[in-house]
Amino acid sequence: MPFNNTKREGYHAPAVEKAFRLLRFVANSDEALRLSDLAGHLGIGKSTTHGLIRALVATGALNQNPKDKKITLGPATVELALKNRIYLQLGSRAQPSLDELCDRINETVFFGLLRPWHALIMATSEAHKPLKISSPPGSSIVLMAGALGKVYLSQMDDDEVSRIVKKRGLPQYTKASIVDEHIFMKEIVRVRQSGYALDNGEYLSGVNAIAIGLGNHYGQQLALWAVGFAESFHSEKIKAVKETIMTSADKLRKTLKTN
Repeated sequence: MPFNNTKREGYHAPAVEKAFRLLRFVANSDEALRLSDLAGHLGIGKSTTHGLIRALVATGALNQNPKDKKITLGPATVELALKNRIYLQLGSRAQPSLDELCDRINETVFFGLLRPWHALIMATSEAHKPLKISSPPGSSIVLMAGALGKVYLSQMDDDEVSRIVKKRGLPQYTKASIVDEHIFMKEIVRVRQSGYALDNGEYLSGVNAIAIGLGNHYGQQLALWAVGFAESFHSEKIKAVKETIMTSADKLRKTLKTN
């Protein structure tokens, strides 16, 4: 599930945005990187990239090998991630509910954080069958297509949703993607009324999903979603397990509030 980095709505701090893009790219890399690798991938000039690297190395956010000048994450970044136990705790609290739900519906279940404009997977429970959807905790997925985007936008009023859609557009990831604003707005209203969002091959062809918002915790919007290949997780099965998933979401909300 790929993550496409896009600009956020509202105020922009270009230097900060570039620094976080750089940090994210380094974090996602399996090997140390050269300055030219970073500048080329991020579309940032070498002089600007060099300045960002120097600043981030000085703070300990990045490490630069003095011999080959290759870049890796620094101790400060790792320390901050380990010290912020909230995300780890939330994933741990959610795991029993995810495992129970997965056992009941035999489709992969995810728990994660919704942000502009991506979702971060914090916990997962994989279906017990050879052909299944799989994506580990820590993975990011784009938000504007499919069930998660609908859940995220359904928390806003119609004017805000319309403004965002007009500015960002509705990307067509598959033939099933909703690209008509009027149809999309009707879908957002349906999500608000029903409490859940569906994705019928709108993000990935042949893959269906159902997502439910869990509300805000520690200032973050969380969600529970189940994903499966359309051959097994077809519309009839989704209809049959919908109440089971919504009940699990209710239990998970209570768990997150009481811990």
